Amino acid sequence: MRVLLLYPLFPKSFWSFDKAIELIGCKVTLPPLGLITVAAILPQSWEFRLVDRNAQFETEADWNWADVVIISGMIVQKPDMLHLIREAKERGKLVAAGGPYVTSVPQAAQEAGVDFLILDEGEITLPMFVEALERGETKGVFTAGGEKPDVTSTPIPRFDLLDMKAYLEMSVQFSRGCPFQCEFCDIIVLYGRKPRTKTPAQIIAELQALYDLGWRRSVFMVDDNFIGNKRNVKLLLRELGPWMAKNKYPFRLATEASIDLAQDDELLELMVAANFGAVFLGIETPDTDSLALTQKFQNTRNSLVESVQKINHAGLSVMAGFILGFDGEKAGAGDRIIDFVEATSIPKAMFGLLQALPNTALSKRLQKEGRLLEDSFETSGHQMTLTNFIPTRPPEELAREYVNCFWELYEPSRYLSRVYRHFMGMKPAPHKAPFRMFELVELKAVLTIFWRQGIKRNTRFQFWQQLFSIMRHNSGVFVPYLSNCALIEHFIDYRQVVRQEIEGQLNEYLAGVAKFNQHEVKPVSGFSPAVSERIAS
Repeated sequence: MRVLLLYPLFPKSFWSFDKAIELIGCKVTLPPLGLITVAAILPQSWEFRLVDRNAQFETEADWNWADVVIISGMIVQKPDMLHLIREAKERGKLVAAGGPYVTSVPQAAQEAGVDFLILDEGEITLPMFVEALERGETKGVFTAGGEKPDVTSTPIPRFDLLDMKAYLEMSVQFSRGCPFQCEFCDIIVLYGRKPRTKTPAQIIAELQALYDLGWRRSVFMVDDNFIGNKRNVKLLLRELGPWMAKNKYPFRLATEASIDLAQDDELLELMVAANFGAVFLGIETPDTDSLALTQKFQNTRNSLVESVQKINHAGLSVMAGFILGFDGEKAGAGDRIIDFVEATSIPKAMFGLLQALPNTALSKRLQKEGRLLEDSFETSGHQMTLTNFIPTRPPEELAREYVNCFWELYEPSRYLSRVYRHFMGMKPAPHKAPFRMFELVELKAVLTIFWRQGIKRNTRFQFWQQLFSIMRHNSGVFVPYLSNCALIEHFIDYRQVVRQEIEGQLNEYLAGVAKFNQHEVKPVSGFSPAVSERIAS
């Protein structure tokens, strides 16, 4: 069997870092870990070709070569995923689709003509798909029926299928699931509230595979909450640290974790010893009432500011996510987020307007209250999207606060100041990787940063002053400091995109409301008549 694995396009986003990663010749931030895991689970006597459309497009020769096409993606990749299904069917190919999007919302893929839906987690449903093909079947829907696989049997992903030069980072996964119950989160819906982990030997084998393929840059541990099972994560880190030391710290690691990481000194020390350099925290909002309402109680037990500062001072650079649009949220939430980000000096602060994702507790509650918009699950998932439900605050107020957050925090001087304060306060790694000369493309990137930020822009004096201060007072963090400085190349462009996208959607929304208020027969676009009446009132 010859299998063409296709990964659909992502829209431009906060995390795409387009303008920054171009400097070092990369095309995409992270590889499609799900698809290369699928390739490892399927029979190894089969042949595989992987095309990540975010790095390059498939050719007609790829289509002609394939017996079966397998497509996987998230909700935000929906438009290109449906396009690929239709393209495959036009060429007469058997096409299968899986991943979070079709698991949550399979109808659109079925309407596009998909032959096989491989839902839930592939360790259970991919063997069902293989058996169906062996029986000569050409249609099928395969589900796990609520069962969750034991990930200790998951094979090493097929990293060899990747064009590694295209990626800024590689990725591995240690656990699935999260013990918390945040109302808006679909992770607990898809993967459960009991975190399942691989063994330390599995993760080390995956990292060894990357090492053997010559990878020597960052690796992102893509767990939605790396510390969901603290006992098992500590077992991993106690073995990972010595492996890193033995191999002279070939990778700088990053991951996602809950804020209670700050209350576990041993865990912080183990992560730093294993060469973790950054962690993403879902802070969501500094407003305690909103956190309690959305059942994110883990963020209410200790000071968020002190927790972020402790994690940073321990030696981990903090990235964070924030959300606007919670029920009962008071005006000025965007300004309070700006104040929080400045107080904690978080360089990379991502914002989103609240989305009611499929099958979450939030979407079920809003549906009962009659506040979900029509086709809400077919439009959600994108960071630059107005809420897909009727919020308790005026949508125009939310939209303007959202745009203002980006505009203020990613003003170049303000951003560079935060990066400087953040890394000045960060403890350098206790170990030193061997000195490595810059590759030509890296040297060119550094010179480009020096030219743009140190000469061309009006931040030139600030840039050099801060750079020399870092080198003099905290030289151990120089590389991640300069890497974060480089990201302003992306954010300068992205904040313009955010403003244009959100203001365009807002103008369309307001025009629709105005038409409805003039008693035209046609209701506001995207709203049911009952909902339109609520908006008008």
